Amino acid sequence: MKKSKIISRQAMIAAIYAVLSLALSFISFGTVQVRVSEALTLLPIFAFSNVWGVTIGCFITNLVGFFTGANILGAFDILFGTLATFTAAILSYALRNIRFKKLPILSAIPPILVNAIVIGAELCILINNGKFNMAIFGVQALSVGLGQLLSCGVIGMVMVKAIEKNNKLKEYLS
Repeated sequence: MKKSKIISRQAMIAAIYAVLSLALSFISFGTVQVRVSEALTLLPIFAFSNVWGVTIGCFITNLVGFFTGANILGAFDILFGTLATFTAAILSYALRNIRFKKLPILSAIPPILVNAIVIGAELCILINNGKFNMAIFGVQALSVGLGQLLSCGVIGMVMVKAIEKNNKLKEYLS
C-alpha cells in the first residue's frame, strides 16, 4: 500500500477515535469510564500501522480533554494514557494470530489489562492526593478494567468480526 494511503488511513482512525471519545466525554473520562473508542485498539490486528492511528487518536483525545477540562487526570494522562494505548495496541498486534473460534480474543486482553493498571494508578494517585494506596488502586483498576472489557472485549470483538466479514473493509484496514 502506498504511504499516502497508509497515512490517510491512520488519520481516519485517529479522527474516529478522537470524535468517539470526545462526543462521549461524559463516559470517556473520570473515575468510572467506558471509552468506547478503545475498541479501535484492536485495529492493529489487521496491520501494524494501525497502531499509529489509535495512538494519535488517544493523544488528541487526552490533549483536547485536558484543555476542555473533561480529562480530570490532566497532563499525566496525555503522556501515560497515550503510552498505555500505544502499548496495548502493539500487544494486540502481537497476539493477532492466536484465535479461538476464528476470533483473536487474546488481542482484547492487553487494552483491558494495560489500561486497568495505568489509568487505575493515575486515578488512585489523583483521588489520594498524590499518594499511592493499594485499596484505592484496586477499586480504580477494576472500574477501568470493566469499562475496557465492555469497549474491547465486547464492542471491539463485534467490530473485528464485522470487519473480517467485509472483504473491502478488511482489505482497506490491512
